[in-house]
Amino acid sequence: MKIGIVGSGLVGATAAYAMVMNGIGRQIVLVDLNKERAQAEADDLYHAVPFASPLEITAGDYEDLAGCRVVIIAAGVGQRPGETRLQLLGRNATVFKQVVPAILNAAPDAILVVATNPVDIMTHLTARYAAQMGVSPDRVLGSGTMLDTARFRALLARHVGVDSRHVHAYVIGEHGDSEVLVWSMVAVGGVPLLEFCNDRGITWNDEIKAGIENRVRNAAYHIINGKGATYYGIGSALARVVDIILHDQRSILTICNPERNVAGVEDVTVAMPHMLGGNGVIGEHNPLSLTDEERSQLHHSASLIKGLITDLIEQEGA
Repeated sequence: MKIGIVGSGLVGATAAYAMVMNGIGRQIVLVDLNKERAQAEADDLYHAVPFASPLEITAGDYEDLAGCRVVIIAAGVGQRPGETRLQLLGRNATVFKQVVPAILNAAPDAILVVATNPVDIMTHLTARYAAQMGVSPDRVLGSGTMLDTARFRALLARHVGVDSRHVHAYVIGEHGDSEVLVWSMVAVGGVPLLEFCNDRGITWNDEIKAGIENRVRNAAYHIINGKGATYYGIGSALARVVDIILHDQRSILTICNPERNVAGVEDVTVAMPHMLGGNGVIGEHNPLSLTDEERSQLHHSASLIKGLITDLIEQEGA
């Protein structure tokens, strides 16, 4: 099973490393505008293979993506001093307008997984460009709030002293400042959070709740301030997505995919719980029993993203 990664910076390379360590796929191809960087990463990754699983790691051009089942897009440009978010989006849109057709010309049956930030908007654009080549939106998805959800579950798990795989909680909406932590649905082993804490004498109050929410929302800022970038968490999330697709696991993840309607906002792409399988996203997002406050927060988040998408599309047409 062949996997492509376009963009071999820290996120793309770490995703490849996570796949090597977990034995995901059989062949990984790295493509980057900086061919020397792509080759160096491929060589370094291949030297880890004897300590992990038998994968072939190579660097190449777009034509070398032929036969890929999944292609991760981690390419893009950084923000310049004084540049607005919309200007940055415009430059990344220009990049994606070239990258997406190049991928699909080489690998017309591939599922596209977007990691480039702002991931909600870049996923929406990817689906838009892919649709022009006859590709269904079901085959385009972004990492969404997988990482935010993982942070939420990990911090809750640490507080209650339980394996994070048995903590069920979602972060939805924008992968960014307006994201929504769905506190009303948090459960530990199927038991509502407050009930679980009360039954076991675990302290739970508004101060603890606020502390966890603050750490989830500001995790990226804290990490970037300390080391310049985040890549282990998102690299692992991307590897998980690829594994699910390759094995048709039908897992539910907070990924982003073009939506007809989210909390009253039409034609938008934000993260919601979706079922993911071998052919991509399966159906519409799973319905959530949100409180009125959570639904209002989600509407606000989706509206922000919708506004940027509309502005960007208008800018493209100008």
